Amino acid sequence: MTYINDALWLPKRGGDLTVGSSTYTAPKPGEVVVRTRAVAVNFVDAMPGFAYRFVLPWLTFPAVIGSDVAGEVVEVGAGVTRLHIGDRVVAHAAGTEKSRNTSAEGAFQDYVVLMAHMVAPLPDSLPFEQAAVLPIAMSTASCGLFQKDQLALALPTASPANRNETVLVWGGSTSVGVNAIQLARNAGYRVVATSSPKHFDWLRSLGASVVIDRTSSNVVDELVAAIGHQPLAGVLAIGAGSLPPTIEIAARLPGSKRVSTTNPSPITSVRARLARRRGVTVSTIWGGTLKDNEVGPAIYCDFLPAALASGAYRAEPVATVVGDGLASIPAALDRLREGISATKLVVRI
Repeated sequence: MTYINDALWLPKRGGDLTVGSSTYTAPKPGEVVVRTRAVAVNFVDAMPGFAYRFVLPWLTFPAVIGSDVAGEVVEVGAGVTRLHIGDRVVAHAAGTEKSRNTSAEGAFQDYVVLMAHMVAPLPDSLPFEQAAVLPIAMSTASCGLFQKDQLALALPTASPANRNETVLVWGGSTSVGVNAIQLARNAGYRVVATSSPKHFDWLRSLGASVVIDRTSSNVVDELVAAIGHQPLAGVLAIGAGSLPPTIEIAARLPGSKRVSTTNPSPITSVRARLARRRGVTVSTIWGGTLKDNEVGPAIYCDFLPAALASGAYRAEPVATVVGDGLASIPAALDRLREGISATKLVVRI
């Protein structure tokens, strides 16, 4: 069968995103091709042109960006036995990753090439639009929680043992946060999180035992008291301003002294050096690294399909569908830049 592929092209750093034709690329061994049905937009997709020199300096232009994709498998590469033509799936598209760096693997197109071990089958009950909120946020949380160079926690399973340790998720109502809460609980850890009060019930429904107002003047003391004498398994610091209080908490509590942050910056590097004086190790998360280690297949192949089917894992936050077709993505990115809370913006393709 011959497929006609269109893509949303980024011609250069700072250029305007434009829909145009693209070559349909057949899968190599270990890959599949998916007909895109929904994509979600992320802040990395919406960054200004100059930021590409710092965040994605390797990216080759013209480029097809985007990481969050859900759709149907249309072609399977050699050696792939877990996925089949017609399967409904969600996947982390890796086209902008340094080791991939190819337009064929960017999410913002009709037919996208995907690494098979970064693809998870979907239950029929889960719409493509809602499934598309998952990949990059779940991948980022997974990297921070489970990679050996991050918190190095035990991986999630269908029947986790109670580990009698607590994970702190600062920024629990973010897309990364709601995935981190669920992943940590499914790995057997108690979870304490922060958010604004309006999100407390939501985060408890996802598995957080205690949720503390991040704007409280006594937030550090409140979190230390909430975690109590149970050993700290690790801290995930999500969002601006999260690192100073989480370093303080890790320094004061028994257990792990590891803090993983989603905020790479020169200031983070300085704070990490200062934290070492207090016995705290700070590491920075890059949400695509799990594709190159055991965490990627452990999440997308071993854990997520059954967890979604059983209801043990929910595709959160709620999707807000803001348009149809590739041409609607630039407007979705404009809306993202204006600011959102407790949702992800999704475009049907």
